[in-house]
Amino acid sequence: MAGIRDIVGENKSRLPHVSRRSLLVGATAAGGLAIAWSLWPRDYQPNLTAAPDEHVFNAFLKIGDDGHISAIVPQCEMGQGVTTLLPQIMADELGADWRTIAVETAPINPLYTNTLLVDEDSRVFTPRSGVPDFVSDVRSWARREWAVRHAVMLTANSSSVRMFEGPCRAAAAQARALLMMAAAKRWDADWEQCDTQDGFVTFGKKKLRFGEVAAAAALLEPPAEPVYRASSPDPLYGKELTRLDLPAKIDGSANYAGDIRLPDMVFAAIRQGPLGATRLKGIDRKKGHASPGLLHVVTHERWVATVARNWWAANRALDRFAPVFETSGTPISTGRIDKALKAALKDDGYRMSSEGDVGEAMTGRTKIAAEYAVAPALHAPIETRCATAAPDGARLRIWVATQAPAQCRDAIARATGLAPGNVVLFPMMAGGSFDACLDHSVAVQAAIIALQVKRPVQLAWSRAEEIMRLPPRAPARAKLTATLNAAGGIDALVTRIAVPPTNHEVRDRLFDNTPPDVAQRAAAGRADAAAVDGAASSYAIPHHAVDHCPADIGLPTGRWRGNADSYTAFFSECFVDEMAARAGTDALSYRMAMLGNAPLLARCLLTATSLGGWEGGLSGTAQGLACHSMRGSHIALMATARQSDRGLQVEQLVAVVDAGRLVNPTIARQQIEGGLIFGLAAAVGATTDYEGGVATARKLGQLGLPDLSQCPQILVEFIDSDREPGGLGEIGVPVVAPAIANAMFAATGRRIRRIPLSAQPV
Repeated sequence: MAGIRDIVGENKSRLPHVSRRSLLVGATAAGGLAIAWSLWPRDYQPNLTAAPDEHVFNAFLKIGDDGHISAIVPQCEMGQGVTTLLPQIMADELGADWRTIAVETAPINPLYTNTLLVDEDSRVFTPRSGVPDFVSDVRSWARREWAVRHAVMLTANSSSVRMFEGPCRAAAAQARALLMMAAAKRWDADWEQCDTQDGFVTFGKKKLRFGEVAAAAALLEPPAEPVYRASSPDPLYGKELTRLDLPAKIDGSANYAGDIRLPDMVFAAIRQGPLGATRLKGIDRKKGHASPGLLHVVTHERWVATVARNWWAANRALDRFAPVFETSGTPISTGRIDKALKAALKDDGYRMSSEGDVGEAMTGRTKIAAEYAVAPALHAPIETRCATAAPDGARLRIWVATQAPAQCRDAIARATGLAPGNVVLFPMMAGGSFDACLDHSVAVQAAIIALQVKRPVQLAWSRAEEIMRLPPRAPARAKLTATLNAAGGIDALVTRIAVPPTNHEVRDRLFDNTPPDVAQRAAAGRADAAAVDGAASSYAIPHHAVDHCPADIGLPTGRWRGNADSYTAFFSECFVDEMAARAGTDALSYRMAMLGNAPLLARCLLTATSLGGWEGGLSGTAQGLACHSMRGSHIALMATARQSDRGLQVEQLVAVVDAGRLVNPTIARQQIEGGLIFGLAAAVGATTDYEGGVATARKLGQLGLPDLSQCPQILVEFIDSDREPGGLGEIGVPVVAPAIANAMFAATGRRIRRIPLSAQPV
């Protein structure tokens, strides 16, 4: 076995609750180290814009004289329903009429920092710290303080409700108290005896609309601590309310970055060279300038862009310019990637987690091993990356979908030489993202082009550009080695995963605007705990260890829906199935025997097999199982899949989920169904080969995505729970590929150890 280097993790904690009108970072955190920061403590105020008849109550709520309520949402709406979920939480606590709720995107402000995400994924979303690892409390404090001061308003990791339910509910409770205070003054009553319901403040039979007291209420001082509603006869929390963004999306009035239209606006297309350390060498200016409709050509050391009256003319002009690029180093190819992964798997690794003593447990015993592989996974959203930029005197306005607005603004400022305060960012909805909107290249490019041509410009990437330029989820290779006890159960397990240290790359690109090839080279060889998330599964295995074997594949990689869990669950769940078959035990019983410490996951598994009609996984049944836990949620999936004349045919997916309290069951179901389909797409396609530094796929139709006729019947059930909400956006993705692979073994007797799934083993 290759050598192991130990990695010591750090403790995680949550940022304390903060006040209504401001965020006051406590000076007692981390003790005396606080004096190292200037202007400590800091007080941040809301920077919302209000119309003449609107009144700002706090960073999350505005109320108008006409009774409308503007809920401020600090997260990117990319289909997950956050612009309904957070307003629903606030409306319920406020006692509002749902018909009066409107939504606004939050401006950049430290008040909206996603401290939960910064704590959970500190390996990714904070810069490197000079504080030693062993001073964990200081590191945690410094990390959160840095994130707050830099307004790290990230949307990722299924964290929107988990992070903002508390602040949104507190904001609504404080606004409710102010409304009751203002009404009580009119009635000469005790405000604490008042209540709210359906947009009215009530006191006995007396009623006042919110709009009637909003102006007076906004001037009052709220209680020191939020006063929450005791109960409601008709709560909005938990109701299947219609999404607020749905009507506009149906009638086409919803605006995305590509829908922005400005006076004198022109359209740009872009061509970037092969992946790697690439520079623009030259263009054919004579032929290019003869292109019909061409207005401008903008060259950059890494790309060339054309500007025309419409995007089609701009894109066609790129072919006439025939840009030539030069790339240093060995070109990226699928063969090189596979070779690097195999070499890394045999090389020394870093031990990221362990329990028991795997060395002792495996000494002198028969070992069973299997290898698995996954290809790069593409985001493939319907909307390609797009941004609209407009010079405005000394300022630049830009419209773009982003999951990190402050970091996007800062990247634009650095690239253009503008002060961050002179970059006015309008965060837009995303037409799908799956973490693609953590990449800010298109916004930076649009800004550079607009400033050079001195007029509003809309830049949209072609599908081919997006397939190649958006860093995919990393490819990976794994070897799982186990020893079994007398009953055939797993006694010891070592999981070795060869995969790039993606999260170091992401951090450098996100916070330092480092070019992808530079970030990739800088990250090579480094340990990355997040790269093996989910490999230490919920199963009670006495001795187990997880090793990360960093692979230098040359290909820049990025975050993706489900991230590492999307491949670690495939490795673990397929291997467990193989061990069950080896022991001659039903796959359900085999799993249940190891889930004594995970009762919530066990319940999901039993419920899924009951609903799906589990037949024991016998040969010919075409049924397979997989289960997984992440982000505070648990899922079990039973898949029915067969080989047909058209290839792999998935007939049914039965999923049971325990995600704690559900704010809106309809949206929760949509997220699970969407995750299952996304996982299916990744199981059968959503990838590309690379040759000579370029992706071989150019269109959606070349990605092997399933069409409607190939989509299975889907049944989703939720376990009733009063636990804190868990994440829903990603939990459906990891279990699909292993459940289908296990079903195919039951149907054909052949093991599939590769994603995309194929008939041949690795």
